Amino acid sequence: MKLVTFNPFRTIGLPGLHYIKPENMFAEKQQIEEADVCLFPENWQVNALVYGMKKKIFPSIQSIQLGFNKIEMTRALWSVAPELVPKTVILGRNRDTFQKVLNDFPFPFVAKEVRSSMGRGVFLIENEKQFREYSDQNPTYYIQEYLPIERDLRVCIVGDKAIASYWRENKNTFKNNVAQGGRIIFDDVPEEAVQVAVDTAKSLGIDHAGFDLIVVDDQYYILEFNTLFGNQGFQELNVSVEQEIAKYLGLNK
Repeated sequence: MKLVTFNPFRTIGLPGLHYIKPENMFAEKQQIEEADVCLFPENWQVNALVYGMKKKIFPSIQSIQLGFNKIEMTRALWSVAPELVPKTVILGRNRDTFQKVLNDFPFPFVAKEVRSSMGRGVFLIENEKQFREYSDQNPTYYIQEYLPIERDLRVCIVGDKAIASYWRENKNTFKNNVAQGGRIIFDDVPEEAVQVAVDTAKSLGIDHAGFDLIVVDDQYYILEFNTLFGNQGFQELNVSVEQEIAKYLGLNK
């Protein structure tokens, strides 16, 4: 099988690879046309690869395009499992919507930038001054109820299964991301939560993502999913993401 990769760091060790810098995709179009699968394209490449060149890509187009933008991600989750999404509003910025948020969401609440990862661009809003500061920097509001938790659960999906799951806990901030100092804990991961992530991924056609879930009063919620997830948990579990990708793509046959 011939493979083109646009991200060599996430495909180390896979056989039959030809690396193409994303910005060179049209200069090396013939290599792409001869490839069976194109791996880890950037979001801006996807439409040309899938609709123009009719190429199979990994991660799936759903994984890349929905994972690129929290607004589209949330709308997709609303379409398949609205009960898994905390109370959330997506609004354009103006005087009326500013007041609507203050009327509908008691302090504290969570405000997010539309595109962010590793805990960046996520703010705990505790007063009107903080919300105004967020508003000044964000033409689109992404507002979510604050749910008191001590930890969240990361479930990593490759293909049609979960290949790793673990708690992330951070006592110094409401953000549990490992990049923000969160501690990884592998004990007592509920199978039901893992299955929620697997089922949701299948419903949306997601084949490579890290789902972030929380549990509040025995109810599971999905906060978001990230197509390009961190690897520290895998290193501790001695799990090779590349080998799981190879199995899913049938490279080990």
